[in-house]
Amino acid sequence: MKLSDFKIYLSELTDEYVIRDMYKTEARIGAKKLIGQRLKQLERDHLERLNYQTASAYEDQYAGHIICGIDEVGRGPLAGPVVACAVILEEGHYYPGLTDSKKLSREKRQDIEQQLLESVRDYAIGMASVEEIDAINIYEASKLAMRRAVQGLSIQPTVLLIDAMKLETGLVEESIIKGDEKSVSIGAASIIAKEYRDRLMASYDREYSGYDFKNNAGYGTKKHLEGLRKLGITPIHRQTFEPVKSMIIHH
Repeated sequence: MKLSDFKIYLSELTDEYVIRDMYKTEARIGAKKLIGQRLKQLERDHLERLNYQTASAYEDQYAGHIICGIDEVGRGPLAGPVVACAVILEEGHYYPGLTDSKKLSREKRQDIEQQLLESVRDYAIGMASVEEIDAINIYEASKLAMRRAVQGLSIQPTVLLIDAMKLETGLVEESIIKGDEKSVSIGAASIIAKEYRDRLMASYDREYSGYDFKNNAGYGTKKHLEGLRKLGITPIHRQTFEPVKSMIIHH
């Protein structure tokens, strides 16, 4: 069998014992290399599934309930709203890489987001504006955005898994520190919220050029701070956040 055909044949095998036996009997160096690569891939897949099972512990605890994962993005930026997502995953869900969302490349994260949007039972976005952030503080604005996301769902959840927050909704709530790593539902909400907000900030970049919003999403990067110094503040800057606050006081 040619190596190109052998590679395709290997990709369809999932029994590690069979593959290891092939390694012992295979004489071709190229074929042995392909077998070694396939074994490593299967090991990575196995670890990924174990991580996913571990991060499904809260979901398993509430089996039989309608579980909603909630997370927000955008607490730290100097500009733009805070964005939250509430998501209800479908039965039998499995999204490889979801539990390592902070380590994902942008392309992989967008790929998972697309899979989520096509498959989840329900999801909704909630936001709190710059004006609301300045009026009630970023912590309360984050809670407000989360509540709005839950209210936007078409399906009424019975359990909320929330990243490090209590919303006092009257439903069963679990506040989970580092929830995007420990709960697949929160991890899904995190990815959808982040991609939604990144696209929103990229649209602001076209409206307010010179701040590099399409790349920094409103965070205080060097280019963003340079834009502030040269061009001043915009309507989407948070006036209670430094250095924006000091610029307003100075002027």
